[in-house]
Amino acid sequence: MIKVLFICHGNICRSPMAEFVLRDLAEKRGLSEEVSCASAATSTEETGNPVHPGARRKLAGAGICCSGKRARQITQADYQEYDLLIGMDENNIRNMRRFWHGDPAGKVHLLLEYAGRVESIADPWYTGNFEDTWRDVQEGCRALLRTLTEGDQG
Repeated sequence: MIKVLFICHGNICRSPMAEFVLRDLAEKRGLSEEVSCASAATSTEETGNPVHPGARRKLAGAGICCSGKRARQITQADYQEYDLLIGMDENNIRNMRRFWHGDPAGKVHLLLEYAGRVESIADPWYTGNFEDTWRDVQEGCRALLRTLTEGDQG
């Protein structure tokens, strides 16, 4: 089983979107036993809060339920527990590497790298644009799942 942890600043918009999109894609392809995912935050600002209403609406519109999800911060143990640690933007990546004192195993990546784009996914908390974020998360998750099923994780 490949374990993926999606990470953004607060764990209420982008990373839970990615968590539930990848889970849905994996289930639809019969890969639930091969791919496991979760999400977390680099900060403690939203700890315990549910998924942002804008993100919930985008997920619900695609028939994806995220009820029960609560924001949590990354832990030291996450680095060992997960095979891939996927950030949404360069600030996330920088904070992840700082938190884990680097990335000796090469687990830290941007989500859109898998789609051939070395770009950040805009944070809808600031932009208010959940549509663009949704589109980028879907593109990144589809490409990530293709990469995982083809056996090349890096």
